[in-house]
Amino acid sequence: MSVSPQYRRKPTLGVSACLLGAEVRYNGGHKASRLCLEQLSEYFDFIPYCPEVAIGLGTPREPIRLVGDPAAPRVVGTVHPDQDHTDALAAYGEQVAAELPAISGYIVMQQSPSCGLERVKVYQDNGHPSEPKGRGIFTRVLCERHPNLPIEEEGRLNDPVLRENFLTRVFTYSQWQTLCESGLTRSKLIEFHARHKYLLMATDPLRYKRLGQMLSDLSAQDLDELAGRYIAELMTALKRCATRGTHSNVLQHLSGYLKGALSAEEKQEMQQLITQYRKGIIPLVVPLTLLKHHFRQHPDRYIAQQVYLQPHPENLSLRNAI
Repeated sequence: MSVSPQYRRKPTLGVSACLLGAEVRYNGGHKASRLCLEQLSEYFDFIPYCPEVAIGLGTPREPIRLVGDPAAPRVVGTVHPDQDHTDALAAYGEQVAAELPAISGYIVMQQSPSCGLERVKVYQDNGHPSEPKGRGIFTRVLCERHPNLPIEEEGRLNDPVLRENFLTRVFTYSQWQTLCESGLTRSKLIEFHARHKYLLMATDPLRYKRLGQMLSDLSAQDLDELAGRYIAELMTALKRCATRGTHSNVLQHLSGYLKGALSAEEKQEMQQLITQYRKGIIPLVVPLTLLKHHFRQHPDRYIAQQVYLQPHPENLSLRNAI
């Protein structure tokens, strides 16, 4: 199967080194991720990071954990709590954030006091973790300095919906980076937004309208400032996971472009599959495959440009399980 031109360039992902099989964990082991090593490696280049090793902690080493205020926790040794590594991890996070190459996403190790994205245990004086939970020190800095960068925990990527959402964001961000490298113009920005119409309608229709309003008078706005606001809004919108309801709505919109081309029987079949998808009987790939088939038979230039039809390489099969 041929690869769409927009996916011939491999995006780069930052990845917690232990997920790539590096023996850098506190116990001298690793947490090799089959998803990263067996599925994603064909489509991405990886840059490994291990903040704890980077700040000089040995392997194996005393485990560390978050303690104190969940909103501003400290990182200390579990055996020697007087050994505080918070400032070193934060400083390394600032260094990486400042020197970060053009990565399009980041996969972190869950529950890690340095790398965890959310729900990391923050221990209190009574020895029990608090509610709410915290975020790893390194990842917190990375999120603050690069708020548009798609970041997700490897464990959460076992969920098909979260996996498809994250990788959609990664490839979208990669396309934005490519667009900016080529020299952003007002017309390119309008075209980029138009191509993402139905992807946005499936995730955050209200923000799609807001983005359209943002671009309504380009001539009166500074392009660089506008681009910064646009990508921030876009990546925020795409964080919302599309539902069977919103996907079904988009499928209905797209099928409307075919109403003059399909027979009554073909229209009935299309509607039946959309209904079955909405009810959870079949996965998204089924009505989508039929829709693509009809558009190959009856091409539409506008629809052919829509990212929604293929927001990630087809062979990843991300829509087979949602």
